[in-house]
Order: sequence, then C-alpha cells, then structure tokens
Amino acid sequence: MKHFYNSAETLVSDAIDGLILGSGGRLARLDGYPEIKVVLRTDRKADRVAVISGGGSGHEPAHAGFVGEGLLDAAVCGEVFASPTVDAVLAAILAVAGPAGCLLIVKNYGGDRLNFGLAAERARAQGLDVEMVIVGDDIALPDNPRPRGIAGTIFVHKAAGHAAAAGLPLAEVKRRAQDAADAVKSLGVATSTCTIPGRPAEARMEDGHAELGLGIHGEPGLERIVLPGAAQLVADMLARFGHEVGEAPRLALLVNNLGGAPALELAIVLREVLTHPIGARIALVLGPAGAVTALDMRGFSLSLMPLDDTRHAWLTAPVDVPAWPAARAPGAIGVVEPSARLAPPAAAASSDPATRALLATLCATLIAAHPELDALDARVGDGDTGSTFAAAARRLAEDLDTLPLADPAALCEAVAERLSRVMGGSSGVLLSIFAAAAGVALKQGASLAPALEAGVGRMTHYGGAVPGDRTMIDALVPAITALGKGEGLAAAARAARQGADATAAMTAARAGRSSYLSGADLKGVVDPGAEAVARVFEALARQP
Repeated sequence: MKHFYNSAETLVSDAIDGLILGSGGRLARLDGYPEIKVVLRTDRKADRVAVISGGGSGHEPAHAGFVGEGLLDAAVCGEVFASPTVDAVLAAILAVAGPAGCLLIVKNYGGDRLNFGLAAERARAQGLDVEMVIVGDDIALPDNPRPRGIAGTIFVHKAAGHAAAAGLPLAEVKRRAQDAADAVKSLGVATSTCTIPGRPAEARMEDGHAELGLGIHGEPGLERIVLPGAAQLVADMLARFGHEVGEAPRLALLVNNLGGAPALELAIVLREVLTHPIGARIALVLGPAGAVTALDMRGFSLSLMPLDDTRHAWLTAPVDVPAWPAARAPGAIGVVEPSARLAPPAAAASSDPATRALLATLCATLIAAHPELDALDARVGDGDTGSTFAAAARRLAEDLDTLPLADPAALCEAVAERLSRVMGGSSGVLLSIFAAAAGVALKQGASLAPALEAGVGRMTHYGGAVPGDRTMIDALVPAITALGKGEGLAAAARAARQGADATAAMTAARAGRSSYLSGADLKGVVDPGAEAVARVFEALARQP
C-alpha cells in the first residue's frame, strides 16, 4: 500500500469527515451519509442564490474545499473520479436552494452533465428555480466539440459565489458565471498519470517524456512529447492559447498543481510564464497551488482569463476559505542591498615576522599532509579532509602579505572570513567560528590563550561535539587547555598528539560522517581532523 487511507470503500467519506472536523464549524454534511456525500456551509444566508458544484472526488481541494462565503454553498461529492448520483445532487439542491433559486456549476463530463441535469429537472418539477452552467475550459483538443472542464472551473466558482454573496438575482449570477466559463482557458501537462488508492498505477510515460493536455482523470491528452526545459515547455503551452488570450490587454493566471508537482518546480514554471512576453499582460496571479488536482499526477496546468474591471473585482474579493488561492498582482524581482556589516571593510595589511612565520608553517604543514589526511579520511569518511584543509591553507598562504599580521583581533577576523568562503564542509564552518570567536575575545581585551579557549567554546556550542566524540575537538581542546595553563607550544603539541591518537581507540563517533560507521570500521583509525590539528601543533612546536 502506497497511500494513507483505511480502505478504498471509505476513502472519500473519511476524507470528507476530516475536512469537516478541521473546518472550525464552518462546514457540515448532509444527512443520508455516506450514500449522499454533500458538504455545505453552516452560515449561508437563505435569501441569496445558492451556488452548488461537485463531481468525482480525487480533485481536492475541489470541490468541497471551496465551500464557503463568496464561493460555493454546497459541494456534491462522488466516489473517486465518478459523478455523484442524481439523488445526491437533488438532496444538495433541496438543502440549500431557497426562493432566490440555485445555480449548478458542472464540469463538461458526460456523467456530471446527465446526473446534475436530471437532478435540476427534478428540482424544477418541485417548483425550485434552478439554472446550470457547464465549464469546458480545456484547450488540449481544439477540435473537440465537448471540451473538458478542468482547473479553470474555480474561476467560475468565484464569479458565481461573488455575485450570489452580493445578493444579485439568479439570472445575473448565471450570466457572470457563464461569462467566466466562456472566458477562461486551460492547458495541462504531466510526466505521470494519476494513482488511485487501491488500484495498480499505470506507467505509460517513459523517463524524460510528458503528456500534453492529459485529462484530470488520466485520460490521454493531445500528444506525447520529449520533455524540454521549463522555459521552452511554458512557451510551447502558451502558444496554444487562442487569440482571445493572445490579444487580451490584461490577464489573470492560475498555475495549478495537478497533485504531484513539487513547489520548487512550480515556482520555476511561474517564473517562466511571467518572464515570457505574455507576462507583461498578466495582472493577477493565483497559485502555484493545488486547486483542481488529480491524485498524485506529476504535472501542472495553466489557466488564463482575460480581465476587465468587473472580473478583476470579483476575482480579488477576499474569501475566508483556506484552500482558495488568493489572487494578487505580480511584481518585479526586488533586490535589497546587503548590510555593510555582512562584509566589513578589510583591515589594512600589517607586518609581524613571528606571526607570519607561524601562519606559513601552519599552511605548509596542512598542504604537505594533504594526501595522508585524505587517505585516512577515506577509511572513515568521504576522503576529502586533506583536500579541504589544504585548500584553506593555500588561500591563507597566498594572502599572507595582505593580512593584518600585527593586529591579532583583525587577523582572526580575516582568517575567519577566508575559511568561511574557501574551506568547504562543516570543518570549514567550525574553524571559521573558532577564529571569529577568538577575534571577538581579543577585541574585548582578552589575552591570546583565553581568546583561543573562547573560540573552542563557541565551536563546541554550535557544532555540538565534545571531547570523546571522535572529532578534531579531541586534539584541539587538550592543546588549547595546555596553552591556557601557560605550558607552551611543546606541551600543547604533546596534548594534541595524545588526544588525536586516543581517537583510534574510540569505536563510536557522535559527529561527522564517521558517526554512520560501525565500531569495527573505526577501530584503530585516527580521526583525520584530529590528526590534522596534532600535526599543526607539532610543526609549530618545532619552530625555532
């Protein structure tokens, strides 16, 4: 089982229950459940035109997710991809239609047209005023006399719901809904068809291919294509919209997730639409959002509708319905200059022979140890510790004559800045934190040893590793502790070596890539980061 559900038989009714339970009392279900699956508002005004839509389930949030003030008064839910029964539609009409009448919004599928149509006739026979608008916004098959109703249906919901909420008569509510249905055009594309819980998935598309115009029930589309880049795909899709869209001075756009497309990719699709020549005429954007979906279908659809002032007004009117993708005007890509504090002015270069010699030794040691450290890391990690330390060392060596060598606090800041840019991985960040924190302590008046201790403290605070976790900390902490006691570089080097060698006996790593290995893999192997620290202190101790 690949889906989260209890059983195929209760799939739809369980989902409706969840929607109602989470609605805060805004929604209820009609009696006769579960044979009659109707979700309706609890706060509707009986003197207004009632707006009803519905169809097969599996397109959520359509249709029940759009029940609310300014949208639908009721939604009639069928089983997955199956039209609701005539009795269910009639029950919905009888529940919400009053003297002002009722408008049915129906997608252009045979079962929906027939079942909603017969229910409307039966309601009329009981004296109710019922009208119907059929939505066929899909342009995938241009010669099809019965175009399918897809994501553009939500524009029709909004037009009708807004008109009904304003208290307009049924004839005007229908006229506005019909106007939206006639105006909106949609086209979809997907790289996989839908997956229905309880049924085997159909894999009819090869990798790297997509189907243009495939239907929201998985029906075959216009053509199978080799999937181009997003920019070309969007351009090809937009070229298929007719002159009504192509010549409109203002447009509304819906980018609809068919259910399985990642938000990251749909943001790219939106970018390509808005940077296409048509983008200059798009005045309102809805989504990217799932509005009319198709059970995991990995794809999207674009819906475009020419705008006039009336359509703009009802499309932007706010509604308190969580699933509704609120329309907003697109904007340009804003660029905000970063704070000058992000990259403070570099301190002026200064000379200090002893400091220069110390840094030169440190860099030379790490560069020379490159192959051995990589080989060591290949046994317990991803084999790049030597390369990582050497890259940072080469950069520091190149910059020695530009560093503020006579100003320890500024030097630490400069080293930290270079390590954060040049040295990859967590070790680079940790050593940058070490240098930056030591620099702050020096600037605040601390002497060198306490400043180094402050740097180690911030490393362990942010990195989480402590001595015994089999990291560079096992060599660095003992060395810094020895310096703090005034024992000198030779003692610090001995402490670093003892700490590094001790890691070979540690059979559990609690940080870094070694933490994923077994004790048998770690036993007898010195941690490469700790080894690098020990070699540096040993080289510094040998300096004349």
